[in-house]
Amino acid sequence: MTFERFEDMDVWKDSRVLANRLYDLTARPEFARDFVLRDQIRRAAVSIISNIAEGFERNGNKEFIHFLYVAKGSCGEVRSQLSFAVDRKYLGESDYERLYEDLVRISRQLSGLIRYLRESGLRGSRFA
Repeated sequence: MTFERFEDMDVWKDSRVLANRLYDLTARPEFARDFVLRDQIRRAAVSIISNIAEGFERNGNKEFIHFLYVAKGSCGEVRSQLSFAVDRKYLGESDYERLYEDLVRISRQLSGLIRYLRESGLRGSRFA
C-alpha cells in the first residue's frame, strides 16, 4: 500500500482524533487549572501526530522509523500522564479507559508500521 500524504494514514488520523479529544478533556475546569500537566499532556499528544508527519516527510525509511519511535514514546508519555490525571481526579475512569485503549491501539499501529518498513526492503517514506 502506498501513501502520497501522511494525512492519508490511519495512524495519523487516529492520533489527530485523540489529540483533539485530549484538548477537550484538558479544557475542563478541574484539569485546566493544572497548567503544567495540562500543557505537558497536550504537547505529548501533539507530538504523536507531529512526529508521524515529520518522519513521513523526511523521505527515508530510517528517518521515518526513528520518528515513528518518537511518536510511540509520546504514546507512552500520554498514558503515564493520564494515570496521574486520574490520581488527581482530573479525569474519570471511563474517560481514562477509552483514551488508554486508543493509545494502546495507536502504539500497536506504530509498531506494525515500523515492522513493515524494516522488513519491506522498500526505500522511501512513501511506502507504508
